[in-house]
This record gives sequence, C-alpha cells and structure tokens, in this order.
Amino acid sequence: MTTVLSETPHSADAYRAAGVDLDAANAVVGIAKKSAQTTRQPWGALSSIGGFSGGFVIPEGYKKPVLLAACDGVGTKLALAGECKDYSTVGIDLVAMSVNDLVVSGGQPLVFLDYVATGKLDLAALETLLESVAEGCRQSGCQLIGGETAEMPGFYAEGHVDVAGFCVGVVEATHQLPNLSALKPGDAVIGLRSNGLHSNGYSLARHILAEKQIPLSFIPEHWEQTISESLLAPTKIYVKPVLEALTQHRPTIRAMAHITGGGLTDNIPRVLPNELGVELHPATWDKPPIMAWLQQQAQLDDATVFHTWNGGIGFVLIVGVSEAKAIISTLQQADASLSPRIIGSVVNKVDNGPSVSYV
Repeated sequence: MTTVLSETPHSADAYRAAGVDLDAANAVVGIAKKSAQTTRQPWGALSSIGGFSGGFVIPEGYKKPVLLAACDGVGTKLALAGECKDYSTVGIDLVAMSVNDLVVSGGQPLVFLDYVATGKLDLAALETLLESVAEGCRQSGCQLIGGETAEMPGFYAEGHVDVAGFCVGVVEATHQLPNLSALKPGDAVIGLRSNGLHSNGYSLARHILAEKQIPLSFIPEHWEQTISESLLAPTKIYVKPVLEALTQHRPTIRAMAHITGGGLTDNIPRVLPNELGVELHPATWDKPPIMAWLQQQAQLDDATVFHTWNGGIGFVLIVGVSEAKAIISTLQQADASLSPRIIGSVVNKVDNGPSVSYV
C-alpha cells in the first residue's frame, strides 16, 4: 500500500506557527551588524557578527598579558524599561555593568558580547536596545563582536525581555589590582559621583512607587523630568577617565571598586585585606535627586541607602594620599561630571568591627 504524504507548510512557516519567527531573527543579525560596525577599534575583530564565535587581536605592547572577563545584567531595571516601552538606555547599562567591573582590575576592556532573550521578537525595540549597547561600547572604547538573540515563546511572556552582557579585557600581569600589599592606613578614598541608581536596587525603587501609588509620569517639584526618566538614566561608564588616571598615576593607585549591588558597604571590602577598613564621610558628597527623593518617600535611613543603592558614589579609587590631589585633577580633566573628591580614608579595622564605617 502506498502512503501519500499531505503537503506540509514550509519549515519557517511551521516554526512561526509555534511562535518563533526565523525571518525576524535573521533581521536582528543585520541590525546587530550595523550597530557593531560603529564600535570598531584599532585592534579590530577577526570575524563579523553572525558567525559562530568572535575573534579579536590583543593590542600590541603587553609583555605578559592577562585576560580579564566579566559578565552582568541590569536586574529589574528591565521591568521598568518594558513598562515605559523605552530600551534606549538599558543597553548602555548592560555594557557599563561589565566594563566598570573589569576596569577595577586595572585592565582595558577590549570586546563585548550581548545576550537578549524574549518571548516574541519586536524588531523596533531590539534595534533600539542594540544601538544602546553599541553606544555603551563606544563610551567605553570596546568593540561589539557578537552575541545571541533568542526568541523563546512559552518560556518568556510576550513583551518580556531579558539581557546579559559579557566583556573581555586585558591587563599587564604586573599591573593587576588590587595591590593588597601596598594598601595601608591613611590611604585616601576618592569617590566618583553616580548619576542615579545605575542598575541596582530597582526592586526597592519599584516597591516604593507601587506602595505610594506614584505614577512613573509624575514630576516632583522643581524637577525637569519624570520619575521614569530619572530612573532610566543609564549607568555612568567610568572606563576612559579611570584608564587615564591609571596611565598617569598607576604606581600610587592601590585599589578600585565599582559600587553596584550591596552599595558602598559591601563593595569596598572586596578590594581590601581583612585587617583594613575604610571610614567614609557622607557629608562630602550629595545623593542624586532621584535617590534622595525615594529615600524621603519611604523614610529610609542612610544605612539602607548606602547598602541597597550606591549612595551617590558609583566608583571608588584608593590611592596614596600624597598623590590624591594630582589624581583628582586628572579625573576632573578627563570628565568634570565625575566630581572626583576625597570621601574617606583607609583605617585599621577593629576586631569584629565593620569594614566600612560612616562618620
């Protein structure tokens, strides 16, 4: 007996019926290529977007190069971006969270890859997001060499977007930080201002807004932007000014810290030996308006602000006190918006005492 097979739809049509659009996925590759081209760097990539992997050449001049790698996401800030239908800044956040972490080790970010997953591809939203990623790469001087975009119906709800970022960099072996043996009491702590919550503590921020029934479109008195615009301000990228400071003052820069989840309280101790702590002086800097406003709305104490959010300081350098003024001058010239200043000093930690104290 002969079995006659009925005509079946083209595989792409069948997959589309299951919720995955291969044509849209191919269009994303074209969008990614266009964005990546704007991030080209002198060392260059060895392959173009769309291949199975991305290759790159380590810049010349390193005697004993050590490769550095970092990965991160942007947390529930994505939920806010989705609610506002605005992905024009969170790509910068995605890059910032990895490159700022990587430069803490004293190295130079070289290349970046992104991962984007969603329930259903929205080409306009993805183009905005990928261009934002490219802008983050341009700001940090690294090259976008690849990534992955996954359409996963049934796993992610339609409209839901998740992202992760991966950065690779390089540092001379003898230049790696922190230099734990050089750290000593009296070293100065230089703080670089943040421009908002960056990409941490958004679960608390969103909870405050929901509990107080404050709409994202609300504009507080004397402000020129809405709550949503303030919350979606992208994470400050500190790479270029910090690399300039390292170029001019590397021997006296002992350690650095990117102030992310856990705030000043948890992040500075990550680059200190067990016997040392820091005393910080909060009166020497101001909190960003959105942070101060949220603190007032929820009646939060400073301990919570400095532990949940960055407290107004997005990046810290611990330096020899004799060179602190010169390093501040270099940072100020590189980016005046950083408002670099001494915010504290290294101290001997009291037994069982806190690693970070606020005085």
